[in-house]
Amino acid sequence: MDKLIFSHTATSQQGAYQMQQITNELSNISSVGFKRSFANVNNTLKVEGPGFATRFTTEVDNHDTVSLAGGKPMYTGNPMDVAMNGHTVLGVSAPNGDLAFTRRGDLRINSTGLVVDGTGNPVRGQGGQISAPAGYLINITEDGSLFAKSPSAPKNTPATAIGRLMLRDASTTKLDRRQDGLFQARNTDPSQQDITNGKEIPSVSPGSLESSSVNAVDGLIKMIAFQRSFENSIRMIKEAKSIDESGATTMKSA
Repeated sequence: MDKLIFSHTATSQQGAYQMQQITNELSNISSVGFKRSFANVNNTLKVEGPGFATRFTTEVDNHDTVSLAGGKPMYTGNPMDVAMNGHTVLGVSAPNGDLAFTRRGDLRINSTGLVVDGTGNPVRGQGGQISAPAGYLINITEDGSLFAKSPSAPKNTPATAIGRLMLRDASTTKLDRRQDGLFQARNTDPSQQDITNGKEIPSVSPGSLESSSVNAVDGLIKMIAFQRSFENSIRMIKEAKSIDESGATTMKSA
């Protein structure tokens, strides 16, 4: 009887983590460039210590592996908006200074002249952070090159190159979601923060943004399924308790 209770208790704990992941995805359904995570992997572990040798539990893999499946493109016409093509990711400086990656392409220039993403993270270039002249018009090409031109300059005046976005192809790299929502390559060496490019050529689509890859209908259906599974587990635990109490009462009567 206790094995039944143990199994359903472990199932309920596993479902709580999955519900947390789905809730987070649904809350970011309108976030630019937000990416869903792959389905959680469950590992079966034997419970050590005193007690029966038949006790096993499931452990959810704590790697929040990011799926780079593309969201729908949204045309904005803003020259500083870029949508990542394919498995392209953009290098930024995380709040703690680490090199991290994102799919957010709503770029702008902050008060200090740095090019930042929509959440304020400084964008990395091939030689470090990218600065832009105040008041200049910025254009971005498909390969990530940034050009600045004074609005008062004659039309035939060529624009000046001010940097190039750090674009990486992550088609062959597993990315984990960090606590700050940015992506990092999964590896064991913390000093290796950069990504080795895959076979695809990283590029962007200027003048557009990528919507979230979260499907609201799919997320709601999963939430309903997990809720029903949780209710069934609780019902089975209560039923096991009732059967156990009935058995104890019968033994006392005998």
